[in-house]
Amino acid sequence: MPDANPLLDDRDVDFLLYAVHDATALCALPAFAMHGRETFDLTLQTMRRMARGVFFPAYRAADAQPPTLRDGRVALHPSMRAMFTAMAEAGVLAATRPFAVGGQQLPSLVNTAAGAYLCAANCAGAGLAMLTTEAAHLIESFGDDALRARYMTALYEGRMTGTMALTEPHAGSSLGDITTRATPAPDGTYRISGSKIFISGGEHDLTDNIVHMVLARIDGAPPGSRGVSLFCVPKLRPEGEREVPNDVQCAGVLHKIGWRALPSVVLSFGEAGDCHGWLVGREGRGLPQMFQMMNAARIGVGMSAAAKACGAYHEALRYARERPQGRGLSARDAQGPQAPITAHADVRRMLLRQKAIAEGALSLALEAARLADLAEHLPDDDGRARARMLLDLLTPVVKTFPAERGFEATALAVQVHGGYGYTTEYLPELWMRDQKLNSIHEGTTGIQGLDLLGRKVVAGGGEALRLWSERVAEATAQARAAGVEDAWCAALDEAVTDVSTLTMELGARGLSGDLDGMLGHSADYLELFSVVCIAWQWMRQAAAARARLGAGDDGFYRAKLRAAQYWLRTELPRVKHLAALCRDAEDSYLGLDTDWL
Repeated sequence: MPDANPLLDDRDVDFLLYAVHDATALCALPAFAMHGRETFDLTLQTMRRMARGVFFPAYRAADAQPPTLRDGRVALHPSMRAMFTAMAEAGVLAATRPFAVGGQQLPSLVNTAAGAYLCAANCAGAGLAMLTTEAAHLIESFGDDALRARYMTALYEGRMTGTMALTEPHAGSSLGDITTRATPAPDGTYRISGSKIFISGGEHDLTDNIVHMVLARIDGAPPGSRGVSLFCVPKLRPEGEREVPNDVQCAGVLHKIGWRALPSVVLSFGEAGDCHGWLVGREGRGLPQMFQMMNAARIGVGMSAAAKACGAYHEALRYARERPQGRGLSARDAQGPQAPITAHADVRRMLLRQKAIAEGALSLALEAARLADLAEHLPDDDGRARARMLLDLLTPVVKTFPAERGFEATALAVQVHGGYGYTTEYLPELWMRDQKLNSIHEGTTGIQGLDLLGRKVVAGGGEALRLWSERVAEATAQARAAGVEDAWCAALDEAVTDVSTLTMELGARGLSGDLDGMLGHSADYLELFSVVCIAWQWMRQAAAARARLGAGDDGFYRAKLRAAQYWLRTELPRVKHLAALCRDAEDSYLGLDTDWL
């Protein structure tokens, strides 16, 4: 039965949170001084119960009955209300925000680990909460007192929901090309006109009001990204003591391969010329401000993808242990009882690969959450700046690796199930459909590769890459001290050197004006950088596991060491091949005329 799936292994989450990422060390920061292991564990217990008791039982049914548009209103599956209400009542929406705005001042590291259970159980419910939280955070960070009073608290309490309204049909991810207009009005507001597409949670029947965070161009603003501003555009606007419709219309619901319970809609603003918007922050600063929400969403997508990969792995593991088929290669009695398919080497290969991908990705997402805590709460400016630079560097990887490899890992869960895997009676095909979206929404893999190589690794004249290299070196040093095989450590050290050397070569090409030579293989660069980042995370896990052998639960720690061995021995050698493609500017597609196809 599906409810037998734990979604995530509680031992693994505790291991990552406390043994690898040292969550309790964050309590030394003033912002988290009131917390400790007790409150962290209570948060985890609450989210585990919610995920397993409310979210997961509704997963299949909500997917089977996607949202419908009726008379301009989108009707959701009833379970969405139960999920959202449970999160609001538990304080999930404002968990990481300060006490001053009604939050619990919980570290992002702990909140992310706890939220992973919700993502694995039902990404649609978790996604609506993330959008609402981050819309409120934008208003908290950049809105004036009036906007904060009217919308921020209502969003954090779940009385309203929020969206990010960026994409337009003609512009896609090129946000500098948006044409939605904002015309100044005598009352100090703006009249918004235009359309947006792929707006998750843009219309529904859970709350009366929906607060859209909209990018638009003020009349007369310069072209490109410098002319884009951010606006708060509610579905219902205040008019005296009442709230009235704000000329925001849902023009259609998109039918998706996955994440089906969370509606993705087309929105039309100002068809009647009466859509009011309130400027958030400064004119022309819309994109830099919106990146706060976009980057949070990218890390959220990565965590969701890692969590889904974990859920699919546990589903495959449970099935493989219970499914008898054939006999082991060394079996002599052809009439003897069938063995579970875990007796077959290729099934063990698939399971270990799933584990290596899923738990490596989970650790990397938690590292990003920890850096977010440090970037906001370290007491010194330099420390916060370094943490922010590392977080910015890792964000494209955190978004992309769990999405791309999480899809692969989930496809392996389908494969382990054999013929049952591609039927809707079993869950892996549903996770696989959900996973595919993760490489597209919040910035495609191609965009993330350009961002990583074109901006992030060269940030600060290479300072970001130097900081990352130091962190990896610390991990290998700790692993050696814990007794991890020196060959593994040496291989990771060599891979980091390869990355640094390649990055300098490609950066030099960019400085010389050869942008195609620098960025033509940015997808391969992102892949190789991701492989090394996951090797770094497995090195950290190997060190923690090796140090704990003999203290009980040795099977758990030996499995960790096998997964680390698998990644370091089978994936890390790919770095040199990928680096050669980048270095040689291999031109099979760079020199392709598509008319030939």
